[in-house]
Amino acid sequence: MHERLSYYVKRDSPIHRLNPLTKIVLALSVVLVSLVSSWIWTSLLLLLFIIIPLCIAGRVSREYITTAARLIIPAAGFIFIMQALFQPGGETVIFKFWVLDITAESLSFALRISTRIALMISAFTFFLLTTHPSELMSDLSRRGLPGQLAYVIISSLQILPQMQAKAQTIIAAQRSRGLDTESSFFKRAGAIVPLVGPLVFGSLVEVEERAIAIEARGFTSTQAKTSLHSIPDTTTDKIMRWSLVIVVILTLALRIWQS
Repeated sequence: MHERLSYYVKRDSPIHRLNPLTKIVLALSVVLVSLVSSWIWTSLLLLLFIIIPLCIAGRVSREYITTAARLIIPAAGFIFIMQALFQPGGETVIFKFWVLDITAESLSFALRISTRIALMISAFTFFLLTTHPSELMSDLSRRGLPGQLAYVIISSLQILPQMQAKAQTIIAAQRSRGLDTESSFFKRAGAIVPLVGPLVFGSLVEVEERAIAIEARGFTSTQAKTSLHSIPDTTTDKIMRWSLVIVVILTLALRIWQS
């Protein structure tokens, strides 16, 4: 498997050495705590003091910053503006522009939603950057997850990187044939049309090739399968997973008690 076909960044770090299941539980726990907690600043604090330090510890901070600049900040910023301007209700008007009112209540709601979105994307970005898809599939299969379901999960994680890699290959090929892909916006928009056909048909061919490959490797066989690469699951991993589960349960219990 080529590294460019996934978001995984190979590094020698304590985070990379964690079991893939531990990192899944970590990402899900952070997201669940942010959803369950009633405090407005929970998501932001989890992002600043959990996810970002983990990315630094995993030596993927540069890749995370790139993702944040291209995806996380624009998405969260757009949601914040839309919710602040168009969220109905609210009595404490802070700013008024034409027929649009920005209230303290709408700002509070916008901050809560946008920081949750930023945290969700960041948590799974951290997971994808530090976890190799093949290790995840091997570990899930070893734990008894059906091979078909494990394959669906891995394919879902790889589909965007694969489409991006194929699109870049097609763009380079078309550019070598004289296609203008770097001029004005309208010319670039028109240049997209010749790329769609090869991208779609190439993806369909890949699906067929994958189906043949997994059949050749006995993917649907009912016999017990072994793995060439053993994924370690240390005592530290197990303690971390159970600790995260307990934190989620306590957060849920606190929310129920407060309500």
